[in-house]
Amino acid sequence: MTYKRKITFLSGAIAALVILYILTIIFDPQRIGSRSDAYTWLDLKQKNRIDRINIISQNEAVVLERSGGEWFVSHDGKDYPARQMRVDDFIGALGKRASYPVRSSSASSHERLSLVEGISTQIIVSAGAGIPLLNLLIGQGDVTGQDVYLRKQGHNEVRSGKDIFSAYTESTLVSWYNLRLFPESETGKLDPAGIQRLTVYPPAGGGDSLPCIFARRGREWSITGMDIANPDIGKIDSYIRDILNATGDDFADTAGLSSQHFNDSRIVLELGDGSIRTLRLGAGGDDDRYLATVTGSDYVYAIPGWVSRRLFPEPNSFEKDL
Repeated sequence: MTYKRKITFLSGAIAALVILYILTIIFDPQRIGSRSDAYTWLDLKQKNRIDRINIISQNEAVVLERSGGEWFVSHDGKDYPARQMRVDDFIGALGKRASYPVRSSSASSHERLSLVEGISTQIIVSAGAGIPLLNLLIGQGDVTGQDVYLRKQGHNEVRSGKDIFSAYTESTLVSWYNLRLFPESETGKLDPAGIQRLTVYPPAGGGDSLPCIFARRGREWSITGMDIANPDIGKIDSYIRDILNATGDDFADTAGLSSQHFNDSRIVLELGDGSIRTLRLGAGGDDDRYLATVTGSDYVYAIPGWVSRRLFPEPNSFEKDL
């Protein structure tokens, strides 16, 4: 065999071995199984079509509805603002591609794995009338306690995967509410930089009832109505953030929006676009909770006492640290 023929023979043998190695990788049973395990319950291409999500569990039913591009929690015939980012995260979890290997294809396993209606947790994702985009049943956990069994309603196939849904399905109704007094602050539509003037009327029982006015002057603030010897601009900015991010612990229906109850104290925010938002609070109850309303909102918020006290700080809280 000549040298040239040897080179040709060896090159062909190497090429054949490379092809064989590639085919071995491609058709490796473990790799094929791994690819088949990768699965997603919801096609996120349909995300913008979703307008309703029902969560039915042993705790309580949660109904999320989208209107005008915003999510709401429907409860007792009324819609309450939902935490937009929480709903988005939930949808993202349903559409996340992950390992969900098939555990059974027999309908006889459904009851044993708690994958029947009335026993399982059920998530129904809808886009208008008609067949839902997803009707998912979540059953019991496996022996490891790490995974749960799941199946789509109307399908016999049972899969298992990490329990990433109970953080949503087992939480309370209140956890879905956007209880910020200014809900737009959640998505950054309302931020401290947009506040040009702030007028604070302290609680009637707090002694001095004269208002304190913070007026923006470029990057600085001028202050009237409050004796502050050496004001800290950063602390004023932080205070305004506290107001915009203030959160109640529930909605309340014990007082109407026009009730005289909300005349104990108030905070008036004047924005750069000329709009005005007024936060009104009532006197605290025996349970150290306060009721509040905000201009333009149809809701009454129940606020813990510690949140209310942060809204009306003492003058020395704005002094620069020595």
